[in-house]
Amino acid sequence: MITVAVIGGGASGMMAALTAASRGAAVTVFERQSRLGRKLAVTGNGRCNLTNLHASPESYHGTDRSFAVPALRRFGQEETRKYFRELGLITVAEPNGKVYPLSDTAGSVVDVLRYALDAAGVRLLDGCEVNRLERTKNGLLISWAGGSMAADRVIVACGGMAGERFGGTGLGYRLLGELGHPCTPLRCALVQLRSDNPGCRSLKGVRADAGVTVTRRGRILAATEGEVQFTDTGLSGPAIFEISRTALEQPETVVNLDLVRDLSEEELAGMLLRRAKNTPRLTLGDVFVGTVQNRIGRVLVAAEGLKASESVAGLAEKTALRLAKRAKCFAFPVTGDLGPANAQVTVGGIRTDGFDPHTMESRLCPGVYACGEVLDVDGDCGGYNLQWAWSSGRLAGVCAAGG
Repeated sequence: MITVAVIGGGASGMMAALTAASRGAAVTVFERQSRLGRKLAVTGNGRCNLTNLHASPESYHGTDRSFAVPALRRFGQEETRKYFRELGLITVAEPNGKVYPLSDTAGSVVDVLRYALDAAGVRLLDGCEVNRLERTKNGLLISWAGGSMAADRVIVACGGMAGERFGGTGLGYRLLGELGHPCTPLRCALVQLRSDNPGCRSLKGVRADAGVTVTRRGRILAATEGEVQFTDTGLSGPAIFEISRTALEQPETVVNLDLVRDLSEEELAGMLLRRAKNTPRLTLGDVFVGTVQNRIGRVLVAAEGLKASESVAGLAEKTALRLAKRAKCFAFPVTGDLGPANAQVTVGGIRTDGFDPHTMESRLCPGVYACGEVLDVDGDCGGYNLQWAWSSGRLAGVCAAGG
């Protein structure tokens, strides 16, 4: 019987372990946390967006974008939904293609995987951090503070640096690096952005539906729309996560928010002028009432150097156009992100040219496989990164167990 050790009990590691066990391998999972799937349990704001109906190779990034193709084509979103259905998890798809458990809780996903691992006889060593992986005359040797174990095959599924609070670590980079696999530069994605816009602190906790563009020196790099959340240090929310990768790729980027998407600048300015004419007793601090959230309206007024206490009576057309332009393009210069502890995904990882994309096996150290976020593959926001975890974990598990 082939013995397979899986280092990491996250999404890709659990899938790899289940797959290898289903093919007759004796599987042991090493997890440094006290329980499996801690990061998985908090994804999607606790709902777990486990895949996307539109998942395709074009949704993935890395030095070699083609690396992900074989795994995704072999086990894509349809196979993933069917697989979880067989585990007893009912899923539902939203109009945007995002797939969630019917229970709307990530715990359901973690639980069905844990139950399946137990039923498959997978040995779990939780609270156990591997500190060395080496090749010996007899195969592969895994060592940790309390002992060591020989294995025929080892699957490295340690994840990336993102989500430090829930198990993110550089362990996989170190273990594979010691075997000769270099790592690309690392940074964050699907993360809150920092900005020095002075309005951030005043808007902390406010949410808005907005059009979002990323620009650099006037050129549009990315665009999306959806919910934006203001924080005391910058911007968060699903729409910001979606464009964060692009916003952080280069210096001097700016996130621009269109807070009144359904109106042109001229139409919005006309509304403000009519308000000034019909309700002259109002102050400028209330001129945006009914169009944007009240605190946002006051910050827009302040951003134009106007006083909220001033009367709207006599509002000039030129001033109304300035206010409308600000509401349609509220600029937040990007100064950084909140770091790995708050990120959902790592951009970069172990170079994929050292692995066979059809097996996930190392080209440098036969018998060693890698899957998931530890590799230089990351997906767009919306369930794509978990799909890569399932696809790559599945392929690694199949091949590690003998194909």
